[in-house]
Amino acid sequence: MSATVPLRQRRSSNHPVWDEEPTAAGRAGKGAALTLMVAAVLAPLWIIVVTSLSTQGAVNRAGGLVIWPDGLTSSAYRQMLEDPTVRTSVVVSLGITVVGTALSMAVSVLCAYGLSRARSYGHRPILTLLVVTMFVSGGLIPTFLVVTGLGGYGKYWALILPGAVSVFNILVLRSFYSGTSAELIDAARMDGAGDWRILWSVVLPTSRAVTAVITLFYAVGYWNAFFNVMLYMPTESRKWPLQYVLLTYVNRGNGLPGSVNNGFGSAHAETAPLSLQMAVVVLTLVPLLVVYPFMQKHFRTGVLTGAIKG
Repeated sequence: MSATVPLRQRRSSNHPVWDEEPTAAGRAGKGAALTLMVAAVLAPLWIIVVTSLSTQGAVNRAGGLVIWPDGLTSSAYRQMLEDPTVRTSVVVSLGITVVGTALSMAVSVLCAYGLSRARSYGHRPILTLLVVTMFVSGGLIPTFLVVTGLGGYGKYWALILPGAVSVFNILVLRSFYSGTSAELIDAARMDGAGDWRILWSVVLPTSRAVTAVITLFYAVGYWNAFFNVMLYMPTESRKWPLQYVLLTYVNRGNGLPGSVNNGFGSAHAETAPLSLQMAVVVLTLVPLLVVYPFMQKHFRTGVLTGAIKG
């Protein structure tokens, strides 16, 4: 009887639907959906880059954002890079990102490793307290009063410490560390290794993927952060990171903070305010676009595996 049953019907009875061979229509539909998603991601980037390279006349003819190249010029990038505020803000953003990411990873890795060891002292109460903070917080005003009360107003550490640790990232790391082979840890202890040695030589080398992903999460968060600048150093433009310079310039609409831009109202001006805005946007995107391709391979093994392990 089984020999008379069509092959596709037998396969359908033995495997779930998503394991079956897709039909031609299904493959075409998936290809069309992926094409639309890629276009939805690339189209805004294309418009931003083209607009940043357009003249005032091209922007006026397009009525705003430019879709097709028309009268391309690099004057917006030259003017942006010649502005001391932008150059300083790039250095500030890089410094905050590097220092903040290093601090956040150090605290998160140590906390996650301690919580992943079942025999560590007080790990359950500490874990419960951390989870509670994900749903209950003191609020913006108490945080502002604490930071300013500690002398953080106008200081760089106020842009790092208030948000230095993410409980979600700690839980992901802890979940991954909990799945580290017990045999490896026991073998290391038999060789006389302590917890510091085990963390450095056993746990971290076997969890490079999740470590890389969490590092990227922290770095992107610091690079894109601007709200703390509004709270703790709103008037000191020489200390502003790049994202807040961009925000301030977009709000003003007529020039970068600390710079003077002339001729933007003329259709014959070489540099348009919108082009300069888009040039700063491109500058903020470049580091992320450079780093993401190298980190993409770690997302599946890092985030998904860390999220589903014990």
